[in-house]
Amino acid sequence: MEVVCTLAPCADRQCAAHAKTRSPYAETAWTLPGWLIGWDVCGWGGHRRFARHWSVPQLRSARADTEQMPRSADAIEEAVRRYQTMLAARQQAPQVVAAAYRHGAALGLSIDGLQPEQGHATLYVVRELHATRMWCAEALVSRRADEGRRLLIQARAWATRLALPVHLWLSDKHDAFVTGIAAELPGGPQRDGVHHFLRGVAKPMLAADRHAKGTRRRTGRGLRAIAREVVPQRRRIAGAPPAVAPAPPPAPPPPANPLAKAVPVATDPPADAGEVGLEDWSAGRGLHNDDQGGPCQPPG
Repeated sequence: MEVVCTLAPCADRQCAAHAKTRSPYAETAWTLPGWLIGWDVCGWGGHRRFARHWSVPQLRSARADTEQMPRSADAIEEAVRRYQTMLAARQQAPQVVAAAYRHGAALGLSIDGLQPEQGHATLYVVRELHATRMWCAEALVSRRADEGRRLLIQARAWATRLALPVHLWLSDKHDAFVTGIAAELPGGPQRDGVHHFLRGVAKPMLAADRHAKGTRRRTGRGLRAIAREVVPQRRRIAGAPPAVAPAPPPAPPPPANPLAKAVPVATDPPADAGEVGLEDWSAGRGLHNDDQGGPCQPPG
């Protein structure tokens, strides 16, 4: 939509800026001050950038192809930044926050960080668990008590403004967070997050798994040789050519000595003994190699 706004001076003759031309006030209902695109275009681009993860070239080509609205990459990036600013201001508006917690009885807060790459600042976020809203966030270089205290102070201000008690704090039990939470919001219990809790529970399981692997390696050393014998037998039964040269025929037994004592003859193993050994070796090999997984999927 193209809107033509007529610039005009102030109608009040006594106004100090009567000689200067101004844009009409109704223009701000259509477009941002000093901009050439409307609010709907700004919201369209911001929604697709963050909800659908479109790139800036995608936004640019979509507007140029469908709406014949050629915009530079810099203009689109500036619109996205304005969208972020407006969205953050909307999420932090007191009336919007009060409406979200209108029927709430208590608050549950969590603080945790995410480091995008090694050596970069860690983004720490304070979230409210019941309404699943992000309250505040800040990129911190270190987890010192004075730096993390700023986020806790903001969280206390939000809780005071809502007039709701904080009945739970979730964190990774770092010393800076433990002391900061106790100082800013005393009386509320502090608990480990689900990920940190499960990781702590999995530690004895991982230790037992490592012990079981060592025991398995010590007691199952002969299974590898059995597995190597069973595999060629399988291939011969299936009609496939053997992977290795056949073993030489056994040497003839020595002549019997009438004066020697009778020696018991070794009996042949059961027919399925090799298969049992092969399956047991496969299970042991899986136990040795299957050591991946997070705290929710411990090995063993």
